[in-house]
Amino acid sequence: MIETLDMTVDFRATMSRLATGVSVITTRSGSTPVGMTASAVSALSLDPLQLLVCISNHLYTRTAIAEHGRFAVNVLGEDSEHLARNFAASKPDKFAGVETVDDHGVPVLKDAIAAVVCDVAEMLPGGDHTIFVGGVRYCIHRAEARPLLYFAGGFGSLRS
Repeated sequence: MIETLDMTVDFRATMSRLATGVSVITTRSGSTPVGMTASAVSALSLDPLQLLVCISNHLYTRTAIAEHGRFAVNVLGEDSEHLARNFAASKPDKFAGVETVDDHGVPVLKDAIAAVVCDVAEMLPGGDHTIFVGGVRYCIHRAEARPLLYFAGGFGSLRS
């Protein structure tokens, strides 16, 4: 193992070896849909039902979730890399051409293989991120669907 002075680079490279599912976090800012791609999503509690998402403090989605008080985690399927890239991009209308349904006051992606709608239960500081603890209001999934994965800076899927 080679030590370097830049632990940030080492940490990012090390954590990129942790395969994660890919989700799009959606909410609203007034009547405007807002969203971003995320991999820092995790189940937190069964009693009460809670999950957490970690969002960079400099992103507008973070502000929108804090103000709206509700968000959705849209789990992407193996055929949805285009959605992951779309919502990761900096562009004015990430929802152009993307089919959604308004579910419990937030946009939910029709192509998601699972979705969880949450109310913000807590906002916790996490360095340069905010940790949102979401109280689950609603969830749905397609049992036969396979997830999109993120590993070492690229997208992939599970092998059969």
